Amino acid sequence: MQQASTMLIFDRKLHAQRRARAAAGFAGHDFLVRRVVEEFSDRLMAVNRNFPLALDLGSHLGALIHAALPAGKIGALVATDLSPAMIARGSGSRLAADEEHLPFRDQSFDLIASALSLHWTNDLPGALVQIRRALVPDGLFLGAVFGGDTLTELRQSLAEAEIELEGGLSPRVSPFVELRDMGSLLQRAGFALPVVDSDRITVRYGNALKLMSELRGMGETNALIERRRTPLRRGTLLRAAEIYQQKFGLPDGRVEVTFEVIFMTGWSPHESQQKPLKPGSARMRLADALRGDENSKGD
Repeated sequence: MQQASTMLIFDRKLHAQRRARAAAGFAGHDFLVRRVVEEFSDRLMAVNRNFPLALDLGSHLGALIHAALPAGKIGALVATDLSPAMIARGSGSRLAADEEHLPFRDQSFDLIASALSLHWTNDLPGALVQIRRALVPDGLFLGAVFGGDTLTELRQSLAEAEIELEGGLSPRVSPFVELRDMGSLLQRAGFALPVVDSDRITVRYGNALKLMSELRGMGETNALIERRRTPLRRGTLLRAAEIYQQKFGLPDGRVEVTFEVIFMTGWSPHESQQKPLKPGSARMRLADALRGDENSKGD
């Protein structure tokens, strides 16, 4: 049951329908998921251990199964997706499951990875807590979500066109988490050794309408609770495309779009993990290391 204190931002039922609609053709629009999986593969290769049981959370057609890893790096793999239609097109062990209500026992998985799904959760801190609990001690979490700069060009163009032609503004593009917030979210969820970084990806399209078609193919179209219930007017849509071309067009006639992907790494706590030193336990003064003078606070 959804906690009453959780602010509902997304219509999860509608989002599942959008993913189901995209399922049949998703393989033609999955370039960002594939890029994320490549990054996950590099990070897993840097970890000197194997993962007997892994969970691919919100996997679309199956993301982690395509990771370029040596045999044995990942043993058994379970994939989930919010949309039954999407996960049905995958392979291997899989089931439909909601990232906000994980159907797994505590300490079940050695590795949990999630490629571009968690940004649709209404309670991201709660989802992270559930992920941490589902990991064995010293288990690894790898996550990737869209960050705050994602689709900034489209957001600006739609807002300007709607204000100009309709005299008002309605939410058309999802709010995304900011990089500066993710580290504290991982810590609040109880992860040890959290690391957060981002990758800014610039993609070119023939025009803004082709970008919007791509987003539909990704299953990434508007599912906000506060969205306007009537379709975007054709005139407003065309004006938004025109503004997009004027403000973000390239000399060759194409347009650019920004996708910011925030990567998260965290470990389920374990006594063997490295701990930060206690205050005052350093054996050498910073001033000595810098060959300078040490002043008291306030000087």
